[in-house]
Amino acid sequence: MLKTTNFLFVGVGGQGILTASDITASVGLAAGYEAKKSEVHGFSQRGGVVESHVRWGENVGASTAEKGTVHFLIALEMLESARWVEWLRPEGVLLINRQRIAPMTVTVGDAEYPPVEVILEAVRARTEDVTLIEGLAIAEELGNTRMTNTVVLGALSTRLDVAPETWLEVIERRVPPKYVELNRNAFWKGRQAAS
Repeated sequence: MLKTTNFLFVGVGGQGILTASDITASVGLAAGYEAKKSEVHGFSQRGGVVESHVRWGENVGASTAEKGTVHFLIALEMLESARWVEWLRPEGVLLINRQRIAPMTVTVGDAEYPPVEVILEAVRARTEDVTLIEGLAIAEELGNTRMTNTVVLGALSTRLDVAPETWLEVIERRVPPKYVELNRNAFWKGRQAAS
């Protein structure tokens, strides 16, 4: 593990960004690191952008990373991966949930949602380490689209030196008891999808 590991979660309101970042911060603490978190809600309840920084390490200073220093950029929405890619360090890891949510400018007809190929070309100019995850599709197969963030956390967990059991313990503490088994399944499906 690096001295400090920087995570940036981005997406659209309602995708579970804050829950995913809370879980990641708690996993860092459970793994024995100091962990700090910062979030910006924006107009999240109206489908606006949500961002959340998580930092793990021995002596974590600020709760947010600087632009260009993020080790793991986790985008729960396709276009947000391109909007935030400059925060990623050049050799950083980018995990993208393949979900497309049209921003207001597209909805009202002032802009077009770029093709997936254009988004991928933009992000691959920054890093070759890009993993696409069918998080929403997997969550739909499980019968609950709210599991998308847990699927993506499963994928993220494959890139970190923390036991899957630690992730699952934290997830189980964080979600309502009736959703524990569903979240466990979503986590394992995310790990499989990233392999």
